[in-house]
Amino acid sequence: QRFGIKEEDMQFQQAKFVASYGTYAQIPPCDSIEVAFAGRSNVGKSTLINRIFQRKALARVSSVPGKTATINFYRVDPLTVVDLPGYGYAKVAKSEKERWSGLISGYLAADRDLRLILLLIDMRHKPSKDDLQMIEFLVEAELPFLIVLTKADKLNKTERAKRMEAFQTEIPYFSQIHIIPFSAITREGVEDVQAVLEEIAADSEDSEPEDDASAQ
Repeated sequence: QRFGIKEEDMQFQQAKFVASYGTYAQIPPCDSIEVAFAGRSNVGKSTLINRIFQRKALARVSSVPGKTATINFYRVDPLTVVDLPGYGYAKVAKSEKERWSGLISGYLAADRDLRLILLLIDMRHKPSKDDLQMIEFLVEAELPFLIVLTKADKLNKTERAKRMEAFQTEIPYFSQIHIIPFSAITREGVEDVQAVLEEIAADSEDSEPEDDASAQ
């Protein structure tokens, strides 16, 4: 048992792809609690989702960065997992960038039961301008988020320590943000992300009877 929920209560491998949407207007109303994954193109978002849900191809990994131009919905009871389009890829038309931006901002600004955003940042590099804009947006909107530092296996111990120290000044509020180092290769961080999702699922189930009672 971890975070107050039994391991068997959340069947990660039973996650199912629900639908993809190209514009915000296509997205149906919220019907469950939601958790969203965000990050720039090529940060390893699809790979992370596949690792978390113990599937090889639940999320399609594109060989072309910036190709994930849709907002993708997955279901693993009792959560809906939302994969936001990768941002920040330079080699696309301005109109495409505007469409992605509209998808991301439209979703995040909507009145949905969004419990957490997991923002993925490549541990090897200084956060991009887009990463910093996303962090500022989430802070100003008072949306709950944590940061997953991907590709942790690409750094040796010394390089990793230097990057973690640099993040203290590169990322605003870094010391106040829950940070999870992650590697799809070594599986570091997989159980940490799963535990966060389990905790959100447990909180939602604990709160349901109270909602029912107050509705009567």
